[in-house]
Amino acid sequence: MSSQMAFAAALLDRQLPCPEGLCSANGADPASRFAVYRNNVLGSLINALADGYPVVAQLVGEEFFRAMAALFVQANPPRNPLMSRYGEPFADFIAAFEPAASVPYLADVARLEQLRTLAYHAADALPVRPAEITAALAKPEILGELRVGLHPSLHVLGSAYPVVAIWAAHQRGASLAGIDLNHGQSALVLRNNLDVEVFAVQPAADGFIRHLLDGMPVLTAAENSPPFDLTEVLGLLIARNAITQLNAKELP
Repeated sequence: MSSQMAFAAALLDRQLPCPEGLCSANGADPASRFAVYRNNVLGSLINALADGYPVVAQLVGEEFFRAMAALFVQANPPRNPLMSRYGEPFADFIAAFEPAASVPYLADVARLEQLRTLAYHAADALPVRPAEITAALAKPEILGELRVGLHPSLHVLGSAYPVVAIWAAHQRGASLAGIDLNHGQSALVLRNNLDVEVFAVQPAADGFIRHLLDGMPVLTAAENSPPFDLTEVLGLLIARNAITQLNAKELP
């Protein structure tokens, strides 16, 4: 193992000794100085997770969250210089974390919070004017080939749990009382101007939106999805400025 790898490993694992070869300019014990540095690094990464997953932290409490996050940090050092990207495997870690099994929806709430972060940092794109979209949808000669491009910040999440309701309850200081935790929800996440918005959409609609993201024509995407209210979903996408491209051979 190289000296850099040994240093990095010891930095995230309190069980490992201070790396060899370290010295202190003022004569202080290198091991004690390294321990302070290690605590600062671990604390900063745990704080970064707490900032990115506030609802997860609220659901399990600060002490549990920080203990869980510490284990995640030790197994998952940063691999990207952008701290906004740190913690991408956190939801999968939570799903496999046995002490969190009593909160079965916790991993999906983490996935929703991760998508909100990705949406916030996504590229900008100008929306197509609603009049252009409705005009294109009204042309039967091009409808079969009509494709729409969606905003780079847009993501969908299907869950067996009411993730949108759980997330929304924690935005207004409410409890989970009255929420059927066995009722699944699909979430639509996108940034509208500078605000990241979260909506509950029809469960079948998330498949339709995924098809659109894959470049499938609108009608084909609808035909390859379970029954849902197409007008309602298109209306939501138009109203929230989510459609940024129209693409059909016959369009001017």
